[in-house]
Amino acid sequence: MTDVLATKQTPSLPEFIRDTEQLNELLSSPTSGVLDTLSRHPGDVMVLGAAGKMGTSLTRMVQRASELSGSYRKIIAVSRFSTENSENEFRSFGINTIRCDLLNESELSALPDAPNIIFMAGMKFGSTGNESLTWAMNSWLPGMVCSKFRKSKIAAFGTGNVYPLSPITYGGSLETDLPGPIGEYAMSCLGRERIFEHFSRTLAIPITVLRLNYAIAIRYGALVDVAAKVWNGTPIPLAMGVANVIWQGDANAMAIQSLDAADSPPCIVNLAGPEQISIRRVAEQMGSLLGKPPIFEGEESPNALLSNGQKAVGLFGYPQVGVERMIRWIADWVQRGGENLGKPTHFETRDGKF
Repeated sequence: MTDVLATKQTPSLPEFIRDTEQLNELLSSPTSGVLDTLSRHPGDVMVLGAAGKMGTSLTRMVQRASELSGSYRKIIAVSRFSTENSENEFRSFGINTIRCDLLNESELSALPDAPNIIFMAGMKFGSTGNESLTWAMNSWLPGMVCSKFRKSKIAAFGTGNVYPLSPITYGGSLETDLPGPIGEYAMSCLGRERIFEHFSRTLAIPITVLRLNYAIAIRYGALVDVAAKVWNGTPIPLAMGVANVIWQGDANAMAIQSLDAADSPPCIVNLAGPEQISIRRVAEQMGSLLGKPPIFEGEESPNALLSNGQKAVGLFGYPQVGVERMIRWIADWVQRGGENLGKPTHFETRDGKF
């Protein structure tokens, strides 16, 4: 498959991304797979926890796909919208918004019903020292959501952190492998999965659980973290020497398409790129493009947090944006002083503390 967005209206991918407007267009461009999926799932789509790093572009992708198909449906973004102007951004795209603290039972129960739910709420960074809220967000909230939306189909974001570190020669953890979460954050995320599974089984709710590792856009992500360290002359730790990455636009498309795979008990899918990338090799490529030799710290460990992404490829197709293109886009963006969201992934963390 060529490295071209498989849409009816989008031209070939650009050589470089000139600005945030073009970036946002790319991240929210619906694929033919998204159009096909939404044609099979009529009715409103509600995105819970929509104001995070991925939520805006994913919700907008649903909106754009609905407009292209000519079907009328409400797209509803639900969030506290604590970041200034974040709600206005959704509204500028014609997306309905509802301010809601999802942990507030009365506010959650007041939400309108919707046949299609995309669940993106959760807590990772800041979880150390705030463990009780982490467990409430990641493990208790899914039960509240299932109770409220028991007649809906749910695509729920999770994380590959539920897996243990696996040998880099193993090919990454499969969805059928036993989980082995390291640290309270990862344990609470396994709790999220178990709660979704319980309510899926007992209430016959079709659910897909998406174990994400790691979404990339040119303003954040593991590859951006590496590029920033190369550009700033900061040592790059190599202990977690291998990782999975996937372009955020591809992750958005796969997440929406996962409504097709929702089942009871839940269908679990690794939302991960099909390749395992070497952090050392990526840093060397970034260094060549940026004209700065990378500085390394330590050596590669024989194991890493890795997911096998082949099931997702089989269900949703191969990602449209490859690793080499992401590296070139990011290096150019960093060199031109493009915006960085300042939200490092901490992909190098091996003790589960975030």
